[in-house]
Amino acid sequence: MRAAFASLGAALALALALPAAAAARPWVGGCPVFPKDNAWNQRVDELPVASSSGAIVRAIGLDATMHADFGSGLWDGGPIGIPFVTVGGGQPRVHVGFDYASESDKGPYPIPRSVPIEGGRNADGDRHVIVVDRSRCRLYELFGAYPHAGGARWSAGSGAIWSLRSNHLRPRGWTSADAAGLPILPGLARYDEVKRGHIDHALRFTAERTRQAFVFPARHFASDLTDPNLPAMGQRLRLKRSFDVTHFPRQARIVLRALKRYGMILADNGSPWYVSGAPNSHWSNDQLHTLGRVPGRAFEVVRFPRH
Repeated sequence: MRAAFASLGAALALALALPAAAAARPWVGGCPVFPKDNAWNQRVDELPVASSSGAIVRAIGLDATMHADFGSGLWDGGPIGIPFVTVGGGQPRVHVGFDYASESDKGPYPIPRSVPIEGGRNADGDRHVIVVDRSRCRLYELFGAYPHAGGARWSAGSGAIWSLRSNHLRPRGWTSADAAGLPILPGLARYDEVKRGHIDHALRFTAERTRQAFVFPARHFASDLTDPNLPAMGQRLRLKRSFDVTHFPRQARIVLRALKRYGMILADNGSPWYVSGAPNSHWSNDQLHTLGRVPGRAFEVVRFPRH
């Protein structure tokens, strides 16, 4: 009897532990957003600080402040953030023509005619399109995407296809839909994660000036500058442990805790300390705006393992 109770107790303990373990792995549409040991999903709160940290943070901007480049509502007629959509296996696939065809995955791509475009249909910015095929657990991403013939075919600057169950990287030197040759989806702050109370992956961010170099897990650079104090694409930073986040409102606090645990990865040129996320009507723009109280000097570069 005592053995039976011990077995029951062990089974109960395992059952209680499973939801926590599952929750610590990001998912979208029933698919894992890359394996648990993927670079995007690895904690960095215990990693050593890089010797170049001070110079790199200074180059990005000590007094420039963090900005949530996502939220609710519209800005200039488009959603605030980088949207994505999930589709089933029956979604028709379309041809995409690429400006950088030699560094793009040919496709075809399962793009719905009503797919959301970053910035809206009339945007002239990066115009990212992100689609998750939940039946195959594949991620499709486009940069500079434009529909033609009502969406029957598309043109784009570049495009990449990823297996969400694999750690496979782009070929060395290849771009993706992002300047660093990285996937975009795993670096987005999503409201469904914040609603659960935690973000369990690194976030994507931009810097105004980068150098002609990339570090793991990035595969591509987008600069002709060679100053060694400038950040390289793929550079991993985290919010310092000493930075007090207790006085921030809930949505901002959860983002900041993720930046302490998982950090953020430099993925593109842009405004300094702009952190990416997906638009959602439940974001509180007022809460997210408080992230503007976080200065660049609150971050540090970590020595992430090189592969």
